[in-house]
Amino acid sequence: MTDSDTSRGSRHLPSAVHHGVRPGSALLRLETTASREGVLDGAWWPRSRDIGAELPALLSALTEHLGPLSRVGLDATAWEGLPTRIVLDDRVVHVDSFPVGDDTVLITRGDRDYFSLLVVPPEATPEEARAAMAQAVLAGNVSSAEQILIDTGGGKTPSG
Repeated sequence: MTDSDTSRGSRHLPSAVHHGVRPGSALLRLETTASREGVLDGAWWPRSRDIGAELPALLSALTEHLGPLSRVGLDATAWEGLPTRIVLDDRVVHVDSFPVGDDTVLITRGDRDYFSLLVVPPEATPEEARAAMAQAVLAGNVSSAEQILIDTGGGKTPSG
């Protein structure tokens, strides 16, 4: 996220889709209430599958707006060099391996505040990434991350 994506000092994340979507960016619609309407809380487009290089920037952006994070859940088969923890601002964020698929990352704040983000494949085109990220952050979205990537051509093809 850039400074233009969110105002300084604000604890709210942007809910609009920005045209400056590029690898390494995140579009987030994070609701911290139990009445979340959509399946996903946001989207992230990493530059590569090197999680050690990619994850700190995402966690830093999320921490800036949400406060300290406690865990991240990723599918180990989708990432190179998955660590068991990352130290961010002198705090340990545990990294768990879950079979969530390569199209999803799970973020935990505290003990019970969970967020699910669509992961746009690094090889997606800017147009595919923009479309996938826009769909993921729509309020009331009921499509899974996998289906969004199929629908938008963001690196997934229908199996069959």
